[in-house]
Amino acid sequence: MRKLLLAALVVFSACAPKMVPPPVVSAPKFPEYAQPAVPPAFAGSAAALLQSSGWAFFQSGDLKTAERDFSAALHAAPDFYPAEMSLGYLELARKDAAAALPHFDRALELSPQHSDVPAFVAKGQSLLALNREAEALEAFSAALAVDPSLTDLARRVEVLKFRNAEQGVARARDAARAGRLDEAVQAYTAEIASSPDSPFLYRELAAVERQKGDLDAALEHFRKASALDPSDARSLQQIGEILEGRGDADGAEKAYARSLSIEPSAEVQKRVEALRARAAFARLPAEYRAIDEAPQLTRADLAALIGIRLAPLLQGGRRGDAALITDVRNNWAATWIVAVAGAGIMEPFANHAFQPRTSVRRVDLAQAVARLLARVEAQNPGRTRAWESVRLKFTDLSPSHIAYPAASVAVAAGVLKTGDNNAFQPSKVVTGAEAIEAIEKVGAIAGLR
Repeated sequence: MRKLLLAALVVFSACAPKMVPPPVVSAPKFPEYAQPAVPPAFAGSAAALLQSSGWAFFQSGDLKTAERDFSAALHAAPDFYPAEMSLGYLELARKDAAAALPHFDRALELSPQHSDVPAFVAKGQSLLALNREAEALEAFSAALAVDPSLTDLARRVEVLKFRNAEQGVARARDAARAGRLDEAVQAYTAEIASSPDSPFLYRELAAVERQKGDLDAALEHFRKASALDPSDARSLQQIGEILEGRGDADGAEKAYARSLSIEPSAEVQKRVEALRARAAFARLPAEYRAIDEAPQLTRADLAALIGIRLAPLLQGGRRGDAALITDVRNNWAATWIVAVAGAGIMEPFANHAFQPRTSVRRVDLAQAVARLLARVEAQNPGRTRAWESVRLKFTDLSPSHIAYPAASVAVAAGVLKTGDNNAFQPSKVVTGAEAIEAIEKVGAIAGLR
């Protein structure tokens, strides 16, 4: 055997100045590297003998002679992949991972089915040394696919997966914060490919897509996050906001309701109430919806405002003569006219006509406001009593005027305002916006807002 080895060294290392017999190694210099197994097809070959010699020199610390023997083995048999493996280990021993990597790649190309486990592991180690963790993870995972029994390697793979995921998410978040939205989307998509069951990845990706204006994609990914995590109230809220912005009030309300069932939120509750209010408003007659832009408020408009917005103040104490109103049967506000008349807030004229199309003057509005405040006092004693005793001075309305008490109460309560020179302007026609403002103030005093 020794003669064969020396003959091989002479033939395949002719350039070497002197042939040195391989040393006997009692304490390996690099015990972390296991000697590559020689395939049965190469048993007893010159390449195998040179490989054995080179490994002895390698573990003795003589890297130069070891490299000569490994190279000679490859010269003898170019497909002898254990020598490529050994050259890779040798470069790792020299702390040159970049030089080692091509040797491990070549060993994998030459190995049967390209599935040599040690070559995959060594490649992964080289990539880690080069800070190429994602590629190292691929190499280690390939080794595990061939031999799942490598428990230590499996734990290492899990650690790498976790670290890579952390780094990937950090890159995605940094890109999003910097406004590099396309880059952030790509980073999140890559992380989802590695961890498809992580709801937070879908939620954060959806937030970036929403910021980009890609609402279809955002909606899809918020829904995926919600499906993966039934306790994810935030994604349901985002779904609701997108649907609300698209005009899908029913879908938005359902999403908000599901979110509230998971986690109470004043903000979401406010959105639900606003949706319901808009839905209720949309169901009201078009005439009512146009009041806020009306240049002249009619008696029908005022009755509808009071009947809809201050309905609790109309309960109880109904008057029977409200049924005698003769001119509102086909009017759009008939229901509310009957209600306010029955409560004594707005009265029909002597001929039982309500005159729903007649414009409302400030004195008429003051009268209705004063009666509403009286209802507030009746239902909540002490809430409005202070205003009843106030006697304000107006430059255009004397205390002896029949409308003065109502005007004084309405202004003292802060529901109506005076004009220049403290003029009440009793005959001025009221606009829709002015009436809405006054009714809202009464509602606030009554605790209805």
